[in-house]
Formats: sequence, C-alpha cells, structure tokens
Amino acid sequence: MERALYAEDPKFASALEGSGLRTYTRRRVYQAVAGFLVGIALLMAGMVAQLIWISVVGFLVMLGCAVLAVTGWRKAPKPGEQPAGAVRRPVRAKRSMMDRIEERWQRRRDEQGR
Repeated sequence: MERALYAEDPKFASALEGSGLRTYTRRRVYQAVAGFLVGIALLMAGMVAQLIWISVVGFLVMLGCAVLAVTGWRKAPKPGEQPAGAVRRPVRAKRSMMDRIEERWQRRRDEQGR
C-alpha cells in the first residue's frame, strides 16, 4: 500500500513520512556524532590535566557514540522504503549445525548410491 502511494503521489507520501522512523534515526545519528565530539574533548582535557580517568571516560563516550551512530545509520530506511521491522518474513525453524551436516551427509550418500 505504501509503495502504491509513492507511485501515485510521491510528494504527499514523503510529507507523511517526515515524522517517522527515518527522522528518528537521523536525529539519533546526529546526537551520537555530537557525543563523539564531546568524548574527544574529554579525552583531550584529561590528557592536558593529566587525569587519566577523564581520558578513559572520554574514550568510552567516544566508543559508545560510535556504536550508536553506526547502528542508527544501518537501521535508517531509504526514502520510499519500508522500515526493516514492517516487512513480515516467513519464520524458518532454526536448525542446529549438526542437523545441517547430517542432511548434507545424507544427500551425498543418496547421490553416490544412484
């Protein structure tokens, strides 16, 4: 239905999309970048003041913000695309590695026996 709306009236569809997941993830990435810059400032301040614990806190802030930025960037849907959680995929039962190995072994035996 969303794709049909984009095909019929893309301007209206993009106006409706403005406050959705894409805006939230973009804002989250920007906040993570700002936090990363704060972490750099803490790291440098700790080095200047010769207080290692401030530098360690700055590094941890940088690391956490980098993770948030990367995960937020990957989750952001493209314009006109459905969010990742919106599409229902058929659920497959997870098989263990041993089940897959046994299945391959049986296939090979069946192919050699013919």
